[in-house]
Amino acid sequence: MASCRRVAKPGSGRVTVWTAASAAAVASVAALSAVPAGAEPHDPAGHPSARSVGDRITTLYTQAERATERYNAAETRSRALRRQVDRVQDRVARGQGRVNRMRAALGALAGGQYRTGGIDPALALLLSGDPDHYLDRAATLERISNRQAAQLRVLQSAQRTLRQERAEAAAKLVRLEHSRRAVARHKRAVQRRLATARRLVNALPPGEWETYARRASRAGGREADALAGLPPGALPGRGSGTGPGTGPGFGSDELSGGLNGGPDAAPSSGWASAAFGAARAAVGQPYAWGQAGPTAFDCSGLMQWAYARAGVAIPRTSQAQAHAGQPVPLSQARPGDLVVYRSDASHVAMYAGNGQVIHAPYPGARVRYDPVGMLPISSITRV
Repeated sequence: MASCRRVAKPGSGRVTVWTAASAAAVASVAALSAVPAGAEPHDPAGHPSARSVGDRITTLYTQAERATERYNAAETRSRALRRQVDRVQDRVARGQGRVNRMRAALGALAGGQYRTGGIDPALALLLSGDPDHYLDRAATLERISNRQAAQLRVLQSAQRTLRQERAEAAAKLVRLEHSRRAVARHKRAVQRRLATARRLVNALPPGEWETYARRASRAGGREADALAGLPPGALPGRGSGTGPGTGPGFGSDELSGGLNGGPDAAPSSGWASAAFGAARAAVGQPYAWGQAGPTAFDCSGLMQWAYARAGVAIPRTSQAQAHAGQPVPLSQARPGDLVVYRSDASHVAMYAGNGQVIHAPYPGARVRYDPVGMLPISSITRV
């Protein structure tokens, strides 16, 4: 993760601290959505409002997380295809070895025939001192030659098939590598655009800047971390992970009274308990996109790593993890269950009981506890 640096607004005396890593998501939507600048709230001097700046930060973190999961999916496909290519190439090599051995055997047979004279069969029969033995030997050699020739044709056909499979797999691998690089380029573009968002925050006039600071501190989470560069959990509100909180679509009554996962709720299995313990041990580790531990994680990487510590293999991406077990309702969630967010399943966390989850939130933050209703829930999966 990149180090922090302080950016002072000229003539104001206040200092805004940003982590460059937390700049992993703030402006691609602004660039990709063709919304005219005039559509955003501005102050009388033409500056974007504190609300529009905060909304843009939240939206762009979401875009970066989705890009991360696309990157993870491409990496998973790429690794699987590499293994397929290795297997195909191994089969091709073994087939080539068999063909080479068959060719050597046929060459030895042809050489023996040549050394015996390689003369016309009728003349060889005429000159033979034992015609019956010659005829038996000739018939045997013909059968051997025909059988080996047939085997060679089969092996050559198999070799052609394997070459075609290898070429196809290599072409797929190239396409997947291109896809992975495209996603990585998108991530870099998002990071570059975050610098624009940082300048936007620093360019807020004093009144709007103070409004933005108050709003971010009340909201907690992404805006607050981005604004202050404080350690995750250092600000009150939704991002602190220490008290009750709600997210879109979830009321406080539903989260506090409608959950079965209170302080005394136990994990549903031994492996869920082990995975939950691993996730708790990871609290405080940094978010890093495309990473699955042991010292840095993205959201789905943390889930995969935690369950791997429990001896259970689950898929790499949040979209695939949504189908890695049995669906359960929120009211029956237990520690160790996977909580998948948004309609596109672009974020995943682990239920921790008491209306909380453990997750790797976004670039610049660390693995932490947050309310289960911090985002719209799309599904809950029991591995």
